[in-house]
Amino acid sequence: MAKEITGREENYSQWYNDIVKKAGLADNSAVRGCMVIKPYGYAIWEKIRDQLDIMFKETGHVNAYFPLFVPKSLFEAEEKNAEGFAKECAIVTHYRLKADPDNKGKLIVDPEAKLEEELVVRPTSEAIIWNTYRDWIQSYRDLPILINQWANVVRWEMRTRPFLRTAEFLWQEGHTAHATSQEAITEAKQMHEIYAEFAEKFMAMPVIKGYKTENERFAGADESFTIEALMQDGKALQAGTSHFLGQNFAKAFNVTFSNEKNEKDYVWATSWGVSTRLIGGLIMTHSDDEGLVLPPKLAPIQVVIIPIPKPEPELIEKANQISKGLQALGISVKTDIDDTKRPGFKFAEYELKGIPVRLGLGKRDMDNNTIEVARRDTKEKMIVSLDQVVPYVKNLLDEIQENLFNRAKEYRDNHFTKVDSFQEFKDVLKTKGGFLSCHWDGTSETEDKIKEETKATIRCIPLDAIHEKGVCVYSGKPSERRVIFAKAY
Repeated sequence: MAKEITGREENYSQWYNDIVKKAGLADNSAVRGCMVIKPYGYAIWEKIRDQLDIMFKETGHVNAYFPLFVPKSLFEAEEKNAEGFAKECAIVTHYRLKADPDNKGKLIVDPEAKLEEELVVRPTSEAIIWNTYRDWIQSYRDLPILINQWANVVRWEMRTRPFLRTAEFLWQEGHTAHATSQEAITEAKQMHEIYAEFAEKFMAMPVIKGYKTENERFAGADESFTIEALMQDGKALQAGTSHFLGQNFAKAFNVTFSNEKNEKDYVWATSWGVSTRLIGGLIMTHSDDEGLVLPPKLAPIQVVIIPIPKPEPELIEKANQISKGLQALGISVKTDIDDTKRPGFKFAEYELKGIPVRLGLGKRDMDNNTIEVARRDTKEKMIVSLDQVVPYVKNLLDEIQENLFNRAKEYRDNHFTKVDSFQEFKDVLKTKGGFLSCHWDGTSETEDKIKEETKATIRCIPLDAIHEKGVCVYSGKPSERRVIFAKAY
């Protein structure tokens, strides 16, 4: 099987695109900037979605669904949010087509079918949701509202890349309403922690937890919390954000309630979300020149069993016994009984797809009561007793999950550099990349100038940043703590 994957060191961008296509995750579509998520790629998204959904519901959230279209007047109501997304909005202006009288077989927009009010195709749902909340909330007894929706959104991006940045993408967006500022802040922080826990425990992707500068905040937020991961090319990926929205949207949509003292007040809000960009993060955190590498907890197929040299009845019977034992432990298994492909072809195919564990079972193995076990992360092969293969594989999957996290963390830690001058900043950014920890004077002007000169942005102000007097690497002005810069996706 010719995998034809470009090497990471040769061309990282092409390597990424090759894996997306060759591993069967996504394909191009007829719509500029939009992708077709293929069954295997969607199966990974389902694993991400289902686990996060469990974590959301464990913290009291429920799912709902709101319209794809937002009346333009509603979208404009919260000024900062509208301005922040204006350049990415797709607009619906008409509701009907008709036959072109001058060009048979072609359709044109019916000028008589112009909408009374233009509709924005949602880039995010705060406007339509908070307009709805106004009817749902009258008293403190109606609070909190803890709603999440799984949906698609449209942001008309000019430069796109599968999963990482597309004109349409899948995501979840939580929108909660609270009686007090502290409740809302606690909620935003809680969801920030859930994202970090999911990234590290399930994606095996270490993250830095922090909050955004005013320049980098979500449009319409008073505070934005973020988790930042480092990819294998030394660039950062914003993997999830949680926002304290204050009373900005409640004021824009006049969402008030009577508190326990029977006084009128505006509701306090949060929003938070992650998207199919996490699949891009999985690819770039763990994969290699042989293809996709998946952490077992998010792999649609965790174990593949391949009868060798072909799927004969007694080999299939034994494979089915092993499969049932693994499935009883909650492990997903595929037995490959395709007799048109040689074992070598299958090995390469499943390596490309990132299946964490491969079992090779031949007649000689059965005679010796053994089986070959191959792990995708290190490419090691072991001979294991058939009697012990089920518990062995269960433990091996846990070991692979842990190893992938430790390997990614080691890379991240080796690419985390403290710098104390702008020349050092530029040198490290050029030669090593990664996260740069440095002092910043706290001004948007300096932040903008550094971005203009280096393309690096402040990824976050770490939550665990300690008080440390210093001077800004760019301006030389006093600074109280270090922030994290990086080039980013």
